[in-house]
Amino acid sequence: MACWSAENATKAYLRAIKMGKRAKEPEMAEFISALAAGNNAQLMVVACAGVADSATALALVAAAHQTGGRVICIVGSADKLIQSIESLGDNSRYVEFVAGDANTLLMNDYTEADFVLIDCNLNNCEGILQTARMMGGNVSVLGYNALCMGSWRCQSFNAHLLPIGEGLLVMTTNKTAKKGGNLGVSGKKSRWIVKVDKCTGEEHVFRIKSKPVEA
Repeated sequence: MACWSAENATKAYLRAIKMGKRAKEPEMAEFISALAAGNNAQLMVVACAGVADSATALALVAAAHQTGGRVICIVGSADKLIQSIESLGDNSRYVEFVAGDANTLLMNDYTEADFVLIDCNLNNCEGILQTARMMGGNVSVLGYNALCMGSWRCQSFNAHLLPIGEGLLVMTTNKTAKKGGNLGVSGKKSRWIVKVDKCTGEEHVFRIKSKPVEA
């Protein structure tokens, strides 16, 4: 995965705001879009439990506009595929819809994905998350609606659980973890900090990076 681009992240964030005005969780969408674009994601895959969620799908579309990447949306059946296209309206032309089993498709057809977003309401979501995590190369893996999993199940992935939307699980592949990096940034350690504005109640999420300590 390419080096972090603050410019791409900012532009995708602003585009997501414009595209997601009718979305249920615009704050989550903006964060996802900025993360995907900032990492210059080229093959973005989202696996949905039902009809494609407009917020998450549009977040990836906004990122793809910035990076020139592709967006793949996996749904469970042909009926859900048709409903998903209708749900996204004109923006559906920017998404490649596929009906089938998310786990199988990730293992066989989308092994080159560098940004994978999984609905934690999916059956066997933990298995799908593990499959995505073990894919070759450097890939950012996120699980949305993660609060339904419970904190102890999230901890088993050694991932970050962010209080965004219904919970956003953020993890990286073992390959980047071995390098001491995070979210595709090699050679540097990073961690997520959540700050709450005491006056407004707004939550702000920051990624803090630091160089590894030399022995």
